[in-house]
Order: sequence, then C-alpha cells, then structure tokens
Amino acid sequence: MNDSYDVIVVGGGAAGLSGALALARARRSVLVVDAGEPRNAPAGHMHNYLGLDGRPPAELPAAGREEVARYGGEIVSGRAESATRTGDGFLVTLDDGRAVRARRLLVATGAVDELPDVPGLAERWGRDVLHCPYCHGWEVRDRRIGVLATGPLSVEQALLWRQWSQDVVFLVHQGPAPSEEDAERLAARRIPVADGPVTGIEVTGDALTGVRLASGAVVALDALVVGAPLTARSGLLESLGLKPVEAEIGGHVAGTRIAADPSGATAVPGVWVAGNVTDVRAVVVASAAAGMAAGAAINMDLVAEETREAVGAYRDQMRALIEEAAWEERYRSRPAVWSGRPNPQLVAEAAGLPAGRALDVGSGEGADAVWLAERGWRVTGVDISATALKRAAGHAADAGAEVAGRIEWLHADLRDHALPEGAYDLVSAQYMHLPGEARRELFARLAAAVAPGGTLLIVGHDPSDLLTTARRMHFPHMMYTAGEIAASLDPAEWEIAAAEARPRAAVDPEGREITIHDAVLVARRRA
Repeated sequence: MNDSYDVIVVGGGAAGLSGALALARARRSVLVVDAGEPRNAPAGHMHNYLGLDGRPPAELPAAGREEVARYGGEIVSGRAESATRTGDGFLVTLDDGRAVRARRLLVATGAVDELPDVPGLAERWGRDVLHCPYCHGWEVRDRRIGVLATGPLSVEQALLWRQWSQDVVFLVHQGPAPSEEDAERLAARRIPVADGPVTGIEVTGDALTGVRLASGAVVALDALVVGAPLTARSGLLESLGLKPVEAEIGGHVAGTRIAADPSGATAVPGVWVAGNVTDVRAVVVASAAAGMAAGAAINMDLVAEETREAVGAYRDQMRALIEEAAWEERYRSRPAVWSGRPNPQLVAEAAGLPAGRALDVGSGEGADAVWLAERGWRVTGVDISATALKRAAGHAADAGAEVAGRIEWLHADLRDHALPEGAYDLVSAQYMHLPGEARRELFARLAAAVAPGGTLLIVGHDPSDLLTTARRMHFPHMMYTAGEIAASLDPAEWEIAAAEARPRAAVDPEGREITIHDAVLVARRRA
C-alpha cells in the first residue's frame, strides 16, 4: 500500500469497483478502501444484471476485485473514517490510523435500509422480507405477498407487486387507511386491505408464513414487502462538508442522498459519488454503470488538470529556450553540447561559394564559423551565450592563428540587436527556432543583412520530424517549413535556389536508424 494515489475509491461494491476498474484501465493509480458492508449481502441472488442474473451477490465484488487488481489497482479492507482537503488533493484517514493521499475521491459507500421496528422482520431481510419487485418478484411469483405500508408510496408498491402475483395483501400497519381513491384502486386490482399494526413475523421452520396483527389475527403470507427508506452512508462525505439531502421518489421522501450532477460530481471539487449513496433507486447494474461513468469523469478531470499544468510548463520551457540564462545553464552543465562538426547543410551549400563576409547566427561552440574561416571567409559568429562563445574562440585558436584572426565573436541577442543591412555575402542560421512572430521578425532582418548577390541559408528541424521516433523537441510553434520562409521573401529581390524538406539519416533514442528532414531554404539576393 502506497501513501499517494491519483484516486481513492471508498466502497468496494458494484459502484466503487466499476469506477476503480475504469480508472485503473486508464492507467491511474487507484486505491479501493472497502469496509465489506454491501447492502445486498442478505440476498441469496442478484438479478437483472445482464450476464450475471441469478448469481450470488458476493461473486460480483470478488470478481471485481480481481479485475481491478489485474490492472494495477490496490484494494485494502478497512473503513475510511475522515477526509480533509490538502493543497493538491485529499488526505484520507483509515480506521487503522493510516493516512493516504489522493488527487480525487470517488465515494461509493452505499446506504442503509431503515427497517420498521417489527420483531423478527430484520432477520428475514433479503430472504422472504423483500423490497424490490425487479430484484425479487420472479422468485415469489404467484405466491401470497403482503405489502407493509411504510409511507405514501406503499399503495403504489402494492399495485406494482400485483404484476407478479394475483394474491397481494395491503397491510396498513401504523399508517393511515388508504384514501378513497387509493382504496378504489386497490379494490379494482383485488388487493385486500388488512387494518391494524403488524406486531410480529410468523416463521415455520426457516420460512416466513405470515404476520401477526395487534388484534391477534394472523395474515398468512409467503413473502413480505417493505419499502424501507434509505439513509446514505455519508460520514466520510460529511467530514468534507457534504451534508445529505432528502431523496424523493414521485414527490415523496424516500430517504437521504448526497447531491451530485449526472456524472457523480458533488459540490466539493474533486469529490465524486456513485451508487446508493447518491441514488436511492440504483439497483446493482445501475450502480455499476454510475461507478463507471464517475470513473471516466474523474479521469477526464485529471486529464484537464494535467493539460493545464502541461501548458504552463510548455510555455515556461518555450520561453527558456530563447532566453540567455537557459542557454548559459545548458552550456555550463556539460563540457560540450554539440558534436564539433560543421552542420551538414552548411557544408553542402557553402562549399562552392566564393569566400566573403559571413554571419553565423547562433554560432554555439563555433564549428560552423571555424569551418568557414578555414575556407577563407571572414566570419562574425554571434550567440546569446557567453560560455558558448568562449568555447568557440578556444576551438578557433586550436585551428590556428590565421583561422582565429578571420573570426569576430559577438555576444548578442539578435531579437533586439541591430544588424548592418546588406553587409554579408552569406547569412547562415542553423536550427534557429523561435516562436512565430519573433522568428518572422528575426528572419526578415537576417534577409536584410544579405548583400546583393549574397546567399541566405536558413536550416531548421522540419515539422514532419515530430511524427517520427526522433523525439525532437516538441514545440510546433517554434518549427517551420522552408516554404514558409520562402513565401516571406519578395520574389523581385530574391531567387529561391532551394526550399525543401531535405532528408538525412539519423538514429533515434532507441538506436533505430530513421530518416529525418531538415527544412532548408537557400535564397540568392538579386544583384
């Protein structure tokens, strides 16, 4: 058992386990805390669950636990006593004193049937003292069924049970006699009315045989129906400020529930509910469906949170990529960042050019500038990092005094550093990636710095690389195609020699040989 999870699910019945399964399959870390108090434990069988009809109720949570565990979910037996909100989620305290954290909570603690105080009734609950015709009606079809009045819906209940048997008795018990209209409806369906309180249950062997009235009379029955109100198990939720409200059916109070929207979200952000704790009508299959829906809603809520956080981090990373401090940190963190070899597209395009004045934009550790100087170019190498320029100057000195003498190193951020217009026979920007407008402005100034008859060479990582396993920096807003740059140049001033996604071989982080593409623009300024 860990101490922190994406989601803690409280309650290991159909609703809780279905939610946990959905979350575990969504690759969330999930802990299910189950007190082992399923509402349907007294029942012998579970019905109206397609594919599982007639199975013992305990089989469902047992199978559900195995399925949740199969996907990495954890399950612990115990009771969640209380929960408190923390800065990034919730702290849940268990009955053994352990405390566990979660980003979200799904509470599926169910409800308790508030049975009337009739001696012997509770002992027969779920066996031949029943509540739901859809759960038990088939099993007592054509038997003699008594409906114990417990509230204003009891007449409707008697009329409903009449669908399963022609031998239904309405027991007034401690309630008022049926209204004139209700009495007529009961009579029309041949449902007799037994007046007076029910004082006990008659049992022969291990079977209900009737109920005893206060008058001493015994009404022979095979089953007794009790529409007991449900009280939500809401202790954990109340510790978070969620108070139960009245649950209504047909305009009448049928117990208490925790209010929630259709997805199960409560008024407390980050807390969902599912099953009988929020829906007094939910049978097992409905509880399972609600749990699954709540699990999916929780996962979407976490995805939304993670996306918001990722956007913030993405913006910070994108800003860092173009700021001096970040580049200084990058260069200082290792003795060499780049290979020390000139960029291949520079070699391919500049090898046949006559030497002149060159501007090496983002010169880094100086490999491109040194290569050009070795071929007779007079080079201005400009970079935002002073550490990179210091290394570049050292590499130039290693190449010899003649080479080093042809290079001028300039520490500058070209976003706000003026460049002389028409001053360079070659302007080379290798893998200079900036966000959209900043990039367009810089490339326009680089183009203006090219002398008549000179060459503009811009090379970047083509956006198509994002679809490969190269694991390029994933900053689409900072990437561009050669065609985009070419389209920004005035055709009256420029001749486009190349504007293409140029392939080259590479090896991805897993050691596989792949093909990546450079966005290569080669443009000549008309003389």
